[in-house]
Amino acid sequence: MSALSVTNSSSSRFALTGFPGLELYYLWLSVPFSIIYAMVFLGNCMILHVIRTEQSLHQSMFYFLAMLALTDLCMGLSTVHTVLGIFWGLIQDISLDVCIAQAYFIHGLSFMESSVLLAMSFDRYIAICNPLRYSSILTNAKIVKIGVAIICRSSMLIPPVIIRLKFLDYCRLHLLSHSFCLHQDLIRMACGDIRFNSIYGLALVISNLLLDSVLILMSYIMILHTVLAIASQEERMKSLQTCVSHISAVLVFYIPIIGLTMVHRFGKHLSPLVHVLMGNIYILFPPLMNPIIYSIKTQQIRVRIQRLFLKGT
Repeated sequence: MSALSVTNSSSSRFALTGFPGLELYYLWLSVPFSIIYAMVFLGNCMILHVIRTEQSLHQSMFYFLAMLALTDLCMGLSTVHTVLGIFWGLIQDISLDVCIAQAYFIHGLSFMESSVLLAMSFDRYIAICNPLRYSSILTNAKIVKIGVAIICRSSMLIPPVIIRLKFLDYCRLHLLSHSFCLHQDLIRMACGDIRFNSIYGLALVISNLLLDSVLILMSYIMILHTVLAIASQEERMKSLQTCVSHISAVLVFYIPIIGLTMVHRFGKHLSPLVHVLMGNIYILFPPLMNPIIYSIKTQQIRVRIQRLFLKGT
């Protein structure tokens, strides 16, 4: 540990935190985590396969769902090697370069998921508030442009704050508080000037996660206003039913982020195990739950998946 704590070169290595106090049970803990990762991969791949192969699902709502599934799949891939590597005794530390790359993908994919959820709320707003123009507004060309904009927004705004990590000196204890690398963990160990990272990082959160959540909330306020104007209660319920899956996905994404933020800001007195658990929930809960939510709540997806399994039998 001394080598990890005193070196401050750019080639330094950082110790990964597993589950403090549960080291004797790592092999047992690897079983449920392996199952969770397998469900993340299989669930999101199944969603992608169904959307790709079913011609009737080639419409904007399901294109956005495919973007969400692909983002969740990549999020699982970004952390599986370090999390399971710790449980299996294959990985104990990580180099700065690999740590920075992992932090880039984790944060970039989080911003991408937020952007996709915002695009999906726009899709629901058009479908309910302006249904006659739905197909003319959300054409395939516009969906491609939205997808490109999401990728650019999520990937091109992060490099300044991530690249800066490469040139910081890390003179404090080189112990990450999670089983993977996060930006806030690295700047906590830096002893140089971190004002740029702190200010730019906060600006990224405000301009991405906070702004997206506000816009999603505004879209649902307008959706609710339109739905309440519908005379028939049956039609109201039918319109709202199409939003249940998306609302669930929004809650599944934002609640763990809020929880992790609260733990980082106000939970310094809490056990390190709580920080690790919240970090893993933040990473794994949305990719795990989104395929389940859409498989249960979206009839078109549910029917196609049932048909897919019946063919297998």
